[in-house]
Amino acid sequence: MSQTPESQSLELKSMKRIALALLIAAALIYAVASWLGKRHPEFAVWGYVAAFAEAAMVGAVADWFAVTALFRHPLGLPIPHTAIIPANKDRIGAKLAGFIVDNFLSTQQVLAKLKQFDPAARLAQWLSDPAHGEKLGDHAVAAVRYGLTAFDDDRARAFLARAASAGLAQIDLSKLLGQALDALTADNRHQALLNDVLAQVTLVVEGEEVQDRITEAIAREIKTLRYVGLDQMAARAATRKIVAAVVHTLGELSEDPAHPLRQRFDAFMDDFVVRLKHDPDFKVRGEQIRVQLQTHPALGEYVHGLWSDMLAWLHDDLGRADSTVRRRIATIAAATGERLQRDEPFRRWINEQITDAAPKAIERYREDIRRYIVERVGQWNADEMTDELERNIGRDLQFIRINGTLVGGAVGLAIHAVTELF
Repeated sequence: MSQTPESQSLELKSMKRIALALLIAAALIYAVASWLGKRHPEFAVWGYVAAFAEAAMVGAVADWFAVTALFRHPLGLPIPHTAIIPANKDRIGAKLAGFIVDNFLSTQQVLAKLKQFDPAARLAQWLSDPAHGEKLGDHAVAAVRYGLTAFDDDRARAFLARAASAGLAQIDLSKLLGQALDALTADNRHQALLNDVLAQVTLVVEGEEVQDRITEAIAREIKTLRYVGLDQMAARAATRKIVAAVVHTLGELSEDPAHPLRQRFDAFMDDFVVRLKHDPDFKVRGEQIRVQLQTHPALGEYVHGLWSDMLAWLHDDLGRADSTVRRRIATIAAATGERLQRDEPFRRWINEQITDAAPKAIERYREDIRRYIVERVGQWNADEMTDELERNIGRDLQFIRINGTLVGGAVGLAIHAVTELF
């Protein structure tokens, strides 16, 4: 569990007191041992105690100086090579950025981690969990509800209306339609459409209902034969000839790509597309239609009403526990996860796409991350950064002072013992 800055500061002060208490204790022990050693020279033990305490004081003061010199000038004295962290803040930032970028964001390391991570399999596993699907639906519903609430405002509506009007004002309807038809007629797509139309027309013309209507129409026109009962017979014969002629013509059109009617259709489409794109008359007509769309009140009312109805439905649906949108999102997520789990080739394809795209992204953003770290550290206040670092690692550094006191005393004791021995 992470600690608060206040608790860190309290622990740091406590450890400093312990280290200082050891130094004071060593000084007192040294004073007492030295005094007793002079009063009772027959007791050699006081020499050992004094040697231990003396070396402990040296070790404690030396390590206090070393630890303090990291963060500030000891006793406020501008001693060279002290206050190391604040004096080298920018260089530390550059070294830190280089360490992170070189050791955590190298292309080889990231790619190795991606392969080990297997993002597609993890995604499939995550999506297939019903609880995750529900959570995804909840997040999506919350986001949509927030967006609906934010946009359900007269100012937002007015802005969207102005934006739509401005966008419509920049559209050249005639040219746009010409470009659309140009795309539709590329590679003779319109001929394939014509084939489908011809097939449907043939089915319609050969139908009994259509033929009966043609027969009745012809019979009504042949009034002179009605009195002798020949109108229906003549109409039926004429109908059969008309249908046969139409079907024959349609058959020729379908079978002959170079049929004159097809060529006329091609010429008409090409000419129509060119006129749409370049004819001033068409351009003027397109401008008139666009202006009518912009200014027609009924269109504005219709769009406004449609928008309001959609917002009302979404608000109502998203507010229910059994929201259709939420349930649909959860269902889609679960189904997608299950399909991904079953489809190993597609998972492999996803991983390959991520692996292929990763080096470019890493190379693109790695230096940006390096510069960001350097700039961010450069913006830090030196005193604030020093206090923050000392609060986080100063407690552990106080153990250096404590260990220095004890180890220094032990070394002093050993030196005194060897000196006395020899």
